[in-house]
Amino acid sequence: MAIAAHEETVHGSGHAHPSDLQYVYVALFLGVVTGAEIVLGYRHPNALIIGSLLTLMVIKFATVALWFMHLRFDSLLFRRFFLTGILLAAGVYIAIMMTAFQFFGNDTTSVPLNKIPPPARITR
Repeated sequence: MAIAAHEETVHGSGHAHPSDLQYVYVALFLGVVTGAEIVLGYRHPNALIIGSLLTLMVIKFATVALWFMHLRFDSLLFRRFFLTGILLAAGVYIAIMMTAFQFFGNDTTSVPLNKIPPPARITR
């Protein structure tokens, strides 16, 4: 069984691939974004830090998908599928984290630490 060539190779309608230097620039950009994520990861988490980390996550995902998966050169429909997937994943992550950290209200089954009475003293 012979291996069939891609249609773009057969008909000559293929796209020009990025140069090696462009891939180096993309890798450096991803390194800078990763460094920013590491620095932010050591900060005390608040809404701004978490929002920044989620934004950087989406930027890295989009960069990898567009450059290394060659979505830049494919149909706009494929880009929309990937964008929808990452936005859905980020939305689920945010909803789970908000629930886990009791963003929607206090947990009524536990007692705050500052409301627990001190232990009784044992006297002899």
